[in-house]
Amino acid sequence: MLEDVAVKAPAGVVVERKRRQFVTFLVRLIKEKPLGTFGGVIVLLLLLTGILADVLAPYGYNDINPAASFSPPSAKYILGTDNLGRDMLSRIIYGARISMVVGLAASAISVANSTIIGVLCGYIGGKFDLVVQRFVDGWMCFPGLVILIALVSILGPGLITVIVVLGVFGGIGGSRVVRGAVIAIRENAYVEAARAVGCSTGMLLVRHILPNVLAVLIVLFTVRMPGVILTEASLSFLGFGIPPPTPSWGGMLSGTGRSYMFLAPWLAIWPGVALTVVVYGANMFGDALRDLLDPRLRGGLGRYDVKKILRTNAPE
Repeated sequence: MLEDVAVKAPAGVVVERKRRQFVTFLVRLIKEKPLGTFGGVIVLLLLLTGILADVLAPYGYNDINPAASFSPPSAKYILGTDNLGRDMLSRIIYGARISMVVGLAASAISVANSTIIGVLCGYIGGKFDLVVQRFVDGWMCFPGLVILIALVSILGPGLITVIVVLGVFGGIGGSRVVRGAVIAIRENAYVEAARAVGCSTGMLLVRHILPNVLAVLIVLFTVRMPGVILTEASLSFLGFGIPPPTPSWGGMLSGTGRSYMFLAPWLAIWPGVALTVVVYGANMFGDALRDLLDPRLRGGLGRYDVKKILRTNAPE
């Protein structure tokens, strides 16, 4: 095998080199993409807020205090309370956990789905690629939200259902991006060399194709995540997402936010602000990664630099 005859550096040297390259990439992100860095900080704060929701929230998300119903923002209730006297700050914090779980899990499933379809179509090609891509084209012709509503209606609302539906069916369109990257990579000389020395198809995909599309997958994940969060909020707003009393920002907008927006405007303002800030941050972070990792854009690292940062086992 080609990888058997290649000279490999010691593991410690490789790890140290990868660490320096990651630090260099992080410095470039901060210097060249300040908005992207700001977006990354927002995403990180969302992640930490979701993980530490039980510690950060001053009250339980469903703690009811009828005597404090519709209390405006104050020292005791920083963001006010809803019609049942539940603390809005606590519900916003627990809503961040829902958005984090749905965003990360559904985006991961979506990217995995896109990878499987895209890699197989891009590498195999021929009639298989033609048939699958016509199916993908047909799928993308239908309004995505309408299909998701129909599927969730059939399967029933719930956290697991939303994650599975958004992940499995949301990754079909993204397979075209992965397919294009695989088609470009399979024509490289090192792929032909590996094939010439008898490298099996499975080994070729795992050791040479997948590592070289890793940059594309990272960008696809970060770009997909805000769309997933927004779609979950849309489903919850329409009553097909996370059922109450579990706090979802979309559900909060649809329920108490829409019903009492004139009596207590903070019920609609805070979930909307939280949703806007998170989606904005995730979009900015995803755009920054795309600009730095895509060799076709100015300021990109170029193909060989991307391979150094998101290293492959392809022969030099």
